[in-house]
Amino acid sequence: MPQHFDYIVAGAGAAGLSLLHHLERAGLSDRRVLLLDRAPKTRNDRTWCFWEAGEGPFEGIIFRRWQKLAFHAHGFSKTFDIAPYTYKMLRGIDFYRHMEQRLAAWPHLTRLYGELEAVGDGFVRLEGRTYTADWVFSSVLPSPLTPRPPYQHLLQHFRGWVLEAPGPAFDPGVATFMDFRVEQQGEVRFVYVLPFDERRALVEYTLFSAQLLSEAEYEQGLRAYVREKLGLAEYRVLETEAGVIPMTDMPFPARVGERTLRIGTAGGQTKASTGYTFQRIQRQCRHIAQSLAQGRDPTPPPSPARFAFYDSVLLNVFAQKRYPGAHAFRDLFRRRPAPQVLKFLDESTTLLEELPVLFSMNVPAFTLAALEVLASAVSRKR
Repeated sequence: MPQHFDYIVAGAGAAGLSLLHHLERAGLSDRRVLLLDRAPKTRNDRTWCFWEAGEGPFEGIIFRRWQKLAFHAHGFSKTFDIAPYTYKMLRGIDFYRHMEQRLAAWPHLTRLYGELEAVGDGFVRLEGRTYTADWVFSSVLPSPLTPRPPYQHLLQHFRGWVLEAPGPAFDPGVATFMDFRVEQQGEVRFVYVLPFDERRALVEYTLFSAQLLSEAEYEQGLRAYVREKLGLAEYRVLETEAGVIPMTDMPFPARVGERTLRIGTAGGQTKASTGYTFQRIQRQCRHIAQSLAQGRDPTPPPSPARFAFYDSVLLNVFAQKRYPGAHAFRDLFRRRPAPQVLKFLDESTTLLEELPVLFSMNVPAFTLAALEVLASAVSRKR
């Protein structure tokens, strides 16, 4: 007979560990839990950034915080106070270590490492052995992730350096949210800069496009930005990071049968138009944990349909090259207060609050995109 658990959590990244955090907060740390991952996490393999008002669940391990954000595009540069929000940076390694310490107190937690071969309805198979549970929560993306027309699909891909300048080079009180003053080459390309202090910062070269670049092209983009925009001829690269995030309006079904839920990016928690995921994961996992504690079905409700529509429209604008991404974001931050933009991107606005944001965009380009998205939606229902 397969070994049975109350919960199986497949994947010990942001989603899996966040779910365990919220299970603990909901008083469920005494359950029999199986936590699966490919290997132990021992290095700082990623960084999560997000904004929130007030203190969040991981406040004690936030690496850096900023009250001001800078935006740059050709013809427009501005630094914004984003109150009531704070922009926060959480390092992967700090998150992993924090959760390791907390999970050590769970009395019935089992951890296994290896290649996950299957995730099914109430079961997983790891290296030839099957395990079952009342509920399985999987953050493992279906492989391969194949976009299906008429759904839109881009990749957010990036390379970043934590660099150290020989002298003061950064304002640690201001994070650069987006800097579009780089060669666009018909795509959406920008850099963000997160200063740790006057000499050290994470500099990330980011693209929204259909294809990845070569390693040399990412490096070239970073070197050019550091030289031309930061004015640094000499510096040391202390750390590197890289990643690829799917940006698609293709649906990610939350359920796999009756007893398995997908969480995180696999469960549709990556915002299609921006790639931001961490805060959406917290909302999803909080709902799951509270529902389990109350004996209810843990399936989270979908986001309001209008936000998915907005995301599809923006993806269409970018994918069909109807209007440059640099111009779209420039229009947004030039015409609307930054806190209002962040609230909109966080899907916390009312329809009345959204109208000024929507009308700050290029109306002809976005209207064409909206009509195409609506036509695609109608064709899918036939």
